[in-house]
Amino acid sequence: METFTKRTTGRQADWEKSGLDWLAEAENDGGVRVCRVLDVVEDGLQLEMIRESSASKSAARAFGQGLALTHDAGADAFGSGPTGWEGDGYQGPAGQQLALPLGEFSSWGAMFAKLRIAPLVREVSGFTGEDRALFGKLCDRLRDGVFDDDDAPSRLHGDLWAGNVMWAEDGAVLIDPTPYGGHREDDLAALAMFGAPHLGEILDGYEEAHRLEAGWQERVDLHQLHLILLHAALFGGGYERRAIEAARRYV
Repeated sequence: METFTKRTTGRQADWEKSGLDWLAEAENDGGVRVCRVLDVVEDGLQLEMIRESSASKSAARAFGQGLALTHDAGADAFGSGPTGWEGDGYQGPAGQQLALPLGEFSSWGAMFAKLRIAPLVREVSGFTGEDRALFGKLCDRLRDGVFDDDDAPSRLHGDLWAGNVMWAEDGAVLIDPTPYGGHREDDLAALAMFGAPHLGEILDGYEEAHRLEAGWQERVDLHQLHLILLHAALFGGGYERRAIEAARRYV
């Protein structure tokens, strides 16, 4: 097997390995293929080499089906990390990573408000007092359960934009996770954020394996908000405006 070494070390390397291993546990039940961690070496993670190909419609549909089964593998709670992981995780690109707060919540909305929205709003220097009050109102609605349903915590990739799905000859492969227990719509919204190839086929395949709650299309901006705020905290600019526009839709 061909390999390459990703230059990540220390606790960040342990976090990535933990996430890849956790997601890979779902493969035996039909979950999406995950890039293999072969070894932890002095200068990084030794990973299997993925030879990239193009995404076909059939591969995209199969990816959607597999992603639903990965999500169905579940998590201990909303906000919990991979099994055995202690403390907070990490989010964002190498060299610019922020802490990913973890915890255990019985409802998605309460978790999303406390661990995903509020900490990142504090990191964004460009928000006005009025903007922060807007996010405060959204967090109140999240905590009140306005957007909750009966779905159990899903086993999320957590940063599932198109660049973290590689396409090999035999289908999709997940890389670079930010793993935690969350809502399945979080990962699906991330795929839409920067335009995953054949997104319609992915969603059709997903619903063949697990029917989504009614109205999910109207919640895409809400479930993207974590990643939009992360980009706003790291890069500012248009992401700040985009976050404000998204929040206004739900208050």
